[in-house]
Amino acid sequence: MLMLNKTDLTPASFILNGVPGLEDMHLWISFPFCTMYAVAMVGNCGLLYLISYEDSLHRSMYYFLAMLSLTDLVMCTTTIPKALCIFWFHLKEISFDECLVQMFFIYTSTGMESGVLMLMALDRYVAICYPLHYSTILTNLVIAKLGLATFLRVVFLIIPLIFIIRQLPYCRDNIIHHTYCDHMSVAKLSCGNINVNVIYGLVIALLIGGFDILCITISYTMILRAVVSLSSADAQQKAFSTCTAHICAIIFSYSPAFFCIFSHRFGGHMIPPSCHIIVANIYLLLPPTMNPIVYGVKTKQIRDCVIRILSGSKNIKSHSI
Repeated sequence: MLMLNKTDLTPASFILNGVPGLEDMHLWISFPFCTMYAVAMVGNCGLLYLISYEDSLHRSMYYFLAMLSLTDLVMCTTTIPKALCIFWFHLKEISFDECLVQMFFIYTSTGMESGVLMLMALDRYVAICYPLHYSTILTNLVIAKLGLATFLRVVFLIIPLIFIIRQLPYCRDNIIHHTYCDHMSVAKLSCGNINVNVIYGLVIALLIGGFDILCITISYTMILRAVVSLSSADAQQKAFSTCTAHICAIIFSYSPAFFCIFSHRFGGHMIPPSCHIIVANIYLLLPPTMNPIVYGVKTKQIRDCVIRILSGSKNIKSHSI
């Protein structure tokens, strides 16, 4: 029997095939992707600038929002520039190590997105249920520890996944029918047993997504109980209005994710692969695009800062003229 070295079973590179079946539409698909990516970059960088330089935004709610914006920047930058290179210039090749690095940042950023949304739900719970102790409970040190713990949780869960996928033997073709290195798309190219990949992927989904959704659900259950117990309707509306931006962020983040999960499990043969791939890209692009818009529109303090900066720049221009 011919014995092959591990290096003989590790491909030098993969070919990212984009959106299979819609190759002729790649240029048209690229326009909304590019537009959303530009909005995401400008919006999240703008939020980070505001939170950094405006003293009125140096509060726990906005520190968590800064974490979310930074995570969103990493999440969309990891995939969209490569997808645009595929759509525009047909640069489909990606080395094996670059593929693993991209995979690591994709799953780390999506895990952080879920974790930060959970922390923001905790922030809203403390703000509404314990308003008098809000600043003493969520101190800067506590916020830093929560952010670090959330990041380490994701990293320690994703690193074994990358190690597992790296150890698989690859003796089939090297064409990935996707715009980025999705875990299962890469694993399916292996000629080895990928049951460990499937099981560990489900474990990660439960320990991150399942745990975070449970915490968010419990937090909002307690928030609803506290809001309903308020005496006046105005107080109820004011208390719950502070949560609307966060609820929108949850919807934008989890809706595409649930579609991907359930369509793969129950509608794999009815839904075309191109639809799966487009939704998978939207899953990584929609939250970074919409979160700055939603928080800019729904959060009065951010609106006031933007208006003050814009009015200040207009005054400077009028004086210079």
